[in-house]
Amino acid sequence: MSSLGSEPNPLRVAIIGAGPSGFYAAEALLKSGLTVRVDMFERLPVPFGLVRHGVAPDHPKLKEAIPVYDRIARAPEFRFLGNVTVGRDLPVAELRAAYHAVVFSCGAESDRRLGIPGEDLSGSYTATEFVGWYNGHPDFRDRTFDLDQEVAVIIGQGNVAADVCRILAKTVDELKHTDIAEHALDALAGSRVRDIHVIGRRGPAQAKFTAKELKELGELEDADVLVDPAELVLNPESLAEFEERKGAGAKKNFEILQAFAARARSGRRRRVHFRFLLSPLELQGDRHVERVLLERNRLSGPAFEQSARGTGERVELDAGLVFRSIGYKGTAIEGVPFDARKGIFPTRDGRIVDSTGAVIPGLYASGWIKRGPTGIIGTNRADSVETVASLLADVASLDAGERSGADGLGSLRHGPRVVSYQDWLVIDQAEISRGQRRGKPREKLTRVEEMLAQLTAPQP
Repeated sequence: MSSLGSEPNPLRVAIIGAGPSGFYAAEALLKSGLTVRVDMFERLPVPFGLVRHGVAPDHPKLKEAIPVYDRIARAPEFRFLGNVTVGRDLPVAELRAAYHAVVFSCGAESDRRLGIPGEDLSGSYTATEFVGWYNGHPDFRDRTFDLDQEVAVIIGQGNVAADVCRILAKTVDELKHTDIAEHALDALAGSRVRDIHVIGRRGPAQAKFTAKELKELGELEDADVLVDPAELVLNPESLAEFEERKGAGAKKNFEILQAFAARARSGRRRRVHFRFLLSPLELQGDRHVERVLLERNRLSGPAFEQSARGTGERVELDAGLVFRSIGYKGTAIEGVPFDARKGIFPTRDGRIVDSTGAVIPGLYASGWIKRGPTGIIGTNRADSVETVASLLADVASLDAGERSGADGLGSLRHGPRVVSYQDWLVIDQAEISRGQRRGKPREKLTRVEEMLAQLTAPQP
């Protein structure tokens, strides 16, 4: 038998998920020096994951990774198979039989819940569905948001919360030349939201924004940013965090918040309020959110390990629109171990392990489904390289029998229309052409059937 990873017996790897971690895993495999064949499976007909459907439309620079992924996808050893849902259209057991290794890079597609009464009232939403809605994700195309409310509350103080805040606070003129979905732009044009409260359970020194995202909120055309100076009084432990190298980002954030607090109100149409040391206890209202009941917190514990502890003091905030942005979690796939509490596939050095901690040969994970929703787009490169290093170290111990790859997957012959990378390029060009007519970089197709229809339409 020819050695695995040689020309007669290529190392065949399936990657599940076409986001950053999936493409970086493919890149590492293609650069490994072995003869490899990489097949990437994606449940949507379109690639690029959160770079396409998660990055805010007014942040085009964050999409500059796409040409890198495009170069990877054009390698002759790589195949894209879109519109295939692993675990539904394609069983994991069938994948394992057709490949030497399977790398799950399927991200974290659901939200963490607050776990409080009233969370499911009308007017209460997740950041994920709002972000997906304005970015044209098919899963969220038909969501509606009650933008007739004047007061919105965002629970969470990370970059996703900043994105939600910015999109709510910007004018239509600030957004109309981005790739924001047209249905979202139309709805936002009629928004009555005037006050946006961005609430964190810990203090200003623990807010998880990056400085660039935070500073940007102070540059909105028609929104004042308001911070009560009293909320910027820090305890000794928070001040101590600023003295350490790992506290440099938090210190920069704090300086930006201080600058916001020193500003005079300009009477702009909207107002963004930063609130700290508050935890939501309940969303109240008669079928629809009318107010948020919060508890004031104090910090407890040493520097960098401070937790929020309730003081018993209640704070009521009238609001008709609430978004929770407290983190993502992965979803289970039949045939793969899943840690429901952490929302990840349990791994050791990228190798998926079972409930006893034993490594399952040939199964790997990278990205958010491996480590949880942390880091930025580029963080996934090192993470995927680490996982692929483990896979390559295991090559000698993997079953070296020849594998068929996608050509041997019977489920694909009877399932939905499989979308190739060449097919995606047709969809891509259609979106760019639609955008040009509107003065935008692209107008995304937001329904799977619309995407597939491009592949049967006459081409110019």
